[in-house]
Amino acid sequence: MAAGDGRLTAAELDERVEAALTARTGGELAALTADLPAGPGQAGSVVGPAKDVVRLDYQGGNATRRGQWVVPARMEIRAVGGTVKLDFTDAVITRPALRIQAYVRGGGVVLVTRPGIEVDADGITVHGGTVRIQPRNGWKEPVLLAVEVSGENHGGRVTARPPRRTFRQWLLREPRPHARSFHD
Repeated sequence: MAAGDGRLTAAELDERVEAALTARTGGELAALTADLPAGPGQAGSVVGPAKDVVRLDYQGGNATRRGQWVVPARMEIRAVGGTVKLDFTDAVITRPALRIQAYVRGGGVVLVTRPGIEVDADGITVHGGTVRIQPRNGWKEPVLLAVEVSGENHGGRVTARPPRRTFRQWLLREPRPHARSFHD
């Protein structure tokens, strides 16, 4: 599609097709199109600009944001008896900071991070709940997104952690994703 739209010359297309045919991993294939902007209507294209404020209110239910969701400037999260999970591993980051105002009562807020995403949860008032931020000393990579979490936690949990291994990775005793990126 990129060659048909004029974003690649015929010579570049030939080089990339040859590289794709000899690729051995999905990462090698992804690298061949990483520098190309997404065309209109393609799966990788962002649907719209980031919102200023996103409000999530879940009572007794669970919500997950994963994949290529656009990170807003601010989020207001209310999790009562349910869990809100924000997975930043493939998120589209358009701003350098995200402020989360969280009210957790018997539920949870889980932030799945990647290298370059730092979480500061010092602004949370805890009443019988837990707050756990991993990695403790941050990532080695430069900060792409600073997440500041504030609010109240009444008997719930607020967690920031790297992605977990798949069952196959665990079975093969492969290291955790991004394990070498910790300062710990």
